[in-house]
Amino acid sequence: MIRIDAHQHYWSLRRGDYAWLTPRETALYRDFTPKHLSQELAQCAVHATVVVQAAPTESESRFLLNLTRRHPSIAGVVGWVDFEANDVAERITNLVREGQGMLKGLRPMVQDISDPGWLDRPGLDAAFEAMILHDLAFDALVTPKHLGATARRLRRHPQLRAIVDHAGKPDISSADLEPFWAAQIEQLARDTKVYCKLSGLLTQANQGAGIDELDAVVAHVFDCFGVERLMWGSDWPVVTLRASYREWLEMSLELVRRHAPGGEEAIFGANAVGFYRLEVAGN
Repeated sequence: MIRIDAHQHYWSLRRGDYAWLTPRETALYRDFTPKHLSQELAQCAVHATVVVQAAPTESESRFLLNLTRRHPSIAGVVGWVDFEANDVAERITNLVREGQGMLKGLRPMVQDISDPGWLDRPGLDAAFEAMILHDLAFDALVTPKHLGATARRLRRHPQLRAIVDHAGKPDISSADLEPFWAAQIEQLARDTKVYCKLSGLLTQANQGAGIDELDAVVAHVFDCFGVERLMWGSDWPVVTLRASYREWLEMSLELVRRHAPGGEEAIFGANAVGFYRLEVAGN
């Protein structure tokens, strides 16, 4: 079985464009590069990863694309462009060309945009049409308040491949499902063809949370998306705020065994390969 990590990050502090990454983020305020993850990938039998942008700059996207030329463990990059730029179509074309097949998607940092209806803006149409033209995926970094606008955007672009990062960031601070999130994510899954990442959930929960605290959320996600539209991601290094890479992988495997026995091959590899158009040795 090919095992793919569909969501992880690399960053270098000296680049200076990670506005969210300050010294207050003590455990994360250092460089995280392929050499820091290579041993974990080998020990966990992860064949390849999709590295996802962490800064709202095209410069960072190019930094990640350059990493793919030196590190074969990276199967693809989800980058960033200014979706509101007048020349956004040209910007996307340039990134695609420079990526030489390794740019697999784009991710505006919607969670950091104050307007919860930002994705509804007509001025973004050109960006999404250019993504469809270049067969790029849309990673939706959203919170529950953005799910309605996400659904409306995706209904306007039925050809767009899209995936919700971190299951839309539900609040997992109690054993009860967050009602608004649960209803919104169910409607999004029902009304569109969007995929969902089984990632980033531990950091939405209280310190010390484990499988049982995540169980209700994960069960709902499986009910909404099924095995066919889910894929696993580590969200490394952010996940290290709660658990090691291996610990999160083992927790995820157990959750999949609980809620989708037999779904491991799809969720931990095949779905990511198909969705992101990855070329992985052994595929």
